Amino acid sequence: MGLSVENQPPTLVVMGVSGVGKTTVARLLAERLGLPYAEADDFHPPANIAKMAAGVPLDDADRQPWLLALADWLGGRVAAGTGGVVACSALKRGYRDTLRTEAPATRFVHLTGDRALVRSRLAARTGHFMPPALLDSQYAALEPLRPDEPGFALDVDRTPAELARQAAALITAQPA
Repeated sequence: MGLSVENQPPTLVVMGVSGVGKTTVARLLAERLGLPYAEADDFHPPANIAKMAAGVPLDDADRQPWLLALADWLGGRVAAGTGGVVACSALKRGYRDTLRTEAPATRFVHLTGDRALVRSRLAARTGHFMPPALLDSQYAALEPLRPDEPGFALDVDRTPAELARQAAALITAQPA
């Protein structure tokens, strides 16, 4: 007999524009909750990475296979009964809907913050294919979580450890 949805470990997506700290917070949250972790960037095909590195925003056609691969990963965590945490921009509602196709109980942790703060963090980052010039295109595409979407927003004016602690408390207090 399988676990009911209420008894399964959660599947979570830590989302937001580049530079808000998705990767750091998602790793800390996964560690805190004892869940597997995946970085959405690792699921991009080489053509997507090359496009972004050249300063060209991805379009929905570029993103679709990437989102489906992530949905499959989340679904695999549900099937395995392990739950999991993904760091993924998930900027649009349609993207989030795609991510939930294989794991319908997935919840979203939307990291938000002052644009100037995020821009400064992104500019200080090294070794990443996402150039700061694309930040404006991400903000233009961003559709914040709507009231009928499962999840919550956290402002990144705190440390990643504080954000992970707060997210874990909210997730545990409000099971799927």
